[in-house]
Amino acid sequence: MTPRSASRHLVVAAASTALVCLLGACDSASDTADAKTPASLKIAGVTVKKSAELHAALPDAIKKSGTVRVATDVPYAPFEMFVKEGESELTGLDYDLGQALGARLGVKFAFTPQKFDGIVPAIQAGKFDAAMSAITDNKERQQVVDFVDYSQSGSGILVAKGNPKKITNLDGLCGRKVAVQAATNQLKLLKAHQKECGGKNIDIQTFPKDSDAQLALRSGKVDAEVLTKPAAGWTAKTADAGKTFDLVEDAQAPGGYNASPNGIAISKKLPQLTDAVQKALQSLIDDGTVKKIFAKYGVASIAVESATKNAAVD
Repeated sequence: MTPRSASRHLVVAAASTALVCLLGACDSASDTADAKTPASLKIAGVTVKKSAELHAALPDAIKKSGTVRVATDVPYAPFEMFVKEGESELTGLDYDLGQALGARLGVKFAFTPQKFDGIVPAIQAGKFDAAMSAITDNKERQQVVDFVDYSQSGSGILVAKGNPKKITNLDGLCGRKVAVQAATNQLKLLKAHQKECGGKNIDIQTFPKDSDAQLALRSGKVDAEVLTKPAAGWTAKTADAGKTFDLVEDAQAPGGYNASPNGIAISKKLPQLTDAVQKALQSLIDDGTVKKIFAKYGVASIAVESATKNAAVD
């Protein structure tokens, strides 16, 4: 993936509802939903204004409510994070991009934390309209949701500072204890790589959340963690001011292993929303907003140049 290139989906837990992004604009005082949203929003140094044309293209129910209900699994830096530990206010690349999309569409993107493996089922059940959680677009998921793709990247390897086990690529994980989040593409990657280990299998240890996997690496219970490369790079750079982890750089896979498109997952019952989000995203790519948001989190290189729908081919 990108990022949670893997699979972030989950079952609905009574998680705290996070601060919703303020976005949108009001074209008419008679439109209650519009009246609740500001005319523009400043994000990553860019002022994003509402497009009346794109707002008009939204499904009637969303125009009326003024809200797109968005599921996200927190934390998963740099894509989704809490501003402060123990509080509900959100930040991160996906959150900021959601704010920008909402501002362009003239509605709120209301983010609610959910466990990753329950996100897609919750969309299918109608509890959410969409999800922004560094979700990898793949053919299997396309059967139940549609994707508007906004980034492309692969998996990376995070190790302890100084790389004491001298791990340089996936082969270096053979015979090692490796942490990974459950139900992700990274787990599939590790399982698939077992056949390359010549019987010296990877000791794969799964965790419900990425933060749990990082804790296992920090405490020395595992030798490495496999996660999306952007998340690995962000963690190596920011954890304890860069003193705890290192990112393994494999020259044979500069963008990460099995790089693939990541997208905004949207309910198949809302094709108008998918089309409107795709057009809004393209407009934000064209005016440079997307690059600035991605650059804010140190991952400008994974932003796409063209907003695509269901781009995954396998």
